[in-house]
Amino acid sequence: MTNSTAISKPRLSFKVQTVSAVLAIIGAVAVPQIFHVIGAVSGMGTSLGETFLPMHLPIILVGLLAGPYAGAVSGLLGPLASFALTGMPNVAMLPFMMVELCGYGLVSGLLRDSKIPTVAKVLIAQIAGRAVRAMAILVAVYAFGNPMNIAVIWTSISAGLFGLVLQWTLIPLVIYHVESAKNYEK
Repeated sequence: MTNSTAISKPRLSFKVQTVSAVLAIIGAVAVPQIFHVIGAVSGMGTSLGETFLPMHLPIILVGLLAGPYAGAVSGLLGPLASFALTGMPNVAMLPFMMVELCGYGLVSGLLRDSKIPTVAKVLIAQIAGRAVRAMAILVAVYAFGNPMNIAVIWTSISAGLFGLVLQWTLIPLVIYHVESAKNYEK
C-alpha cells in the first residue's frame, strides 16, 4: 500500500452522503436554535447567532467528513429548512445565507482529501463562503437594484469573528476525534 492511498479517505456511498447531509441540515436548524434560546433567556436576542455563526458549524463539518456533494446540498438546504421551520434567517437574508453555506459546504468538501491541516481547510472554506456571499450581495445590489447596503458584507464579517474562531477550534477537534475513532476501530 502506498503512502498516498493510506492517507486518502475512502469514497463514501450515496446513502452515507445522503444521511450525512440530512444530519447536517438538522444540525443547521437545531444548533442555531440553541443559541437563539440562550440569547432570548439572556436578553441578547438573535445577536448570539450573528456572533457565533452556529449554522456554519454542521455545514463545514459535513463537507470535511462526507465530501462536496453532502456539503453543498446541506449548505443550500440548511438555511431553507431553518427558515421553513423557524422563520430564521429572515427572508431578506435567506438567499444570501443559502449561497454562502453552499459555498462553505462545497469548498470544505473539495478539501476533504487534501493534506493540509484541518484548520487551514476551515479557513479556506470560510474565505470562499464569505466571498460567494459578498458576490451575491453585490449582484443583488448592482444588477437587481436591491436596496441592501453593501456595508453588510463587512458588518457580517466583524460581527462573526467569534464564530470564525469557534470554527477554527471546534471543527478540527471534531475531525480529530472522528478520525481517531476510525483508526481505533481498525
